[in-house]
Amino acid sequence: MTAQAAIPVTVFTGFLGAGKTTLLNRVLTENHGKRYAVIVNEFGEVGIDNDLVVNSDEEIFEMNNGCICCSVRGDLIRIIEGLMRRRSRFDGILIETTGLADPAPVAQTFFVDEDVRKNTKLDAIVTVVDAKHLVGALENVPEAQEQIAFADIILLNKTDLVEPEELDAARERIRAINPVATIRETERCGIELSDVLGRDAFSLDRILEVEPDFLSSLHEHEHDDHVSSLSLVSDQPLDPGKFFPWIQEIIQTLGTNILRMKGIIAFGNDPDRFVIQSVHMLLEGDHQRPWREGEARTSRLVFIGCNLPKEALRAGFERSFAGERQHS
Repeated sequence: MTAQAAIPVTVFTGFLGAGKTTLLNRVLTENHGKRYAVIVNEFGEVGIDNDLVVNSDEEIFEMNNGCICCSVRGDLIRIIEGLMRRRSRFDGILIETTGLADPAPVAQTFFVDEDVRKNTKLDAIVTVVDAKHLVGALENVPEAQEQIAFADIILLNKTDLVEPEELDAARERIRAINPVATIRETERCGIELSDVLGRDAFSLDRILEVEPDFLSSLHEHEHDDHVSSLSLVSDQPLDPGKFFPWIQEIIQTLGTNILRMKGIIAFGNDPDRFVIQSVHMLLEGDHQRPWREGEARTSRLVFIGCNLPKEALRAGFERSFAGERQHS
């Protein structure tokens, strides 16, 4: 009998708001004939990204209340071991990391754990980069540099939001950190999936040049204590007349400290879920889809940022409730 082929694993990484979920949704909606198990990791204790992933037949596993590169890495190993018991159901595994993940310990998982190493093969680390906010991320958050340094393929995304000279500068900054990765310039992660999947692009030798202790089981990662998350949840409908002025004011006044904001909002008398998100001071939102019959109309709003005024944010959120009743 021949040994079963190792399952290819592709890791989607990139700083907060770069477009990882957009890329994941492209994989799940295009007609490529492949089946994928999907693992989504979030920094906050309330999951949002899993609900922003399109409906599909894929198996989707959510890991929150911790970063995949440190506190919940054991969960990652357990999920992969579980997947191996039904490996005939899928052709590959996709992992979307939190925007604050250092990809080194994530990649390390596929070499230092014997069962994972035997059954899987790390195909590529794909890093999505926000062309608009790259410079600021590199200057303020070390993980952004690590994500580029460990990338096999880099999507220089949101190119439509920058001038040509800004794009040139972003490309130069990337090349200074990682001179060998393949760079693809994209808008909304529009790319041929054959350019990011099944590339057999991960090179252990190159990673050992970047980080000689990569295979050490003692590799640890710590996050900046100034970066934290705040999750706000309510089963009471929100008033758009109160919510929109409040969130716009928050983004205008705190935008430089808010690395990422995302939420799914239930407005009173609105049959649709409203999805809202921001990266620094860029705010966008739109109706996503109707609330399903029997689906809890719960609003969830997550802020990730530096020195967040959590009590003020919580109070402003509660003032946006429809009616006078306060949420307990």
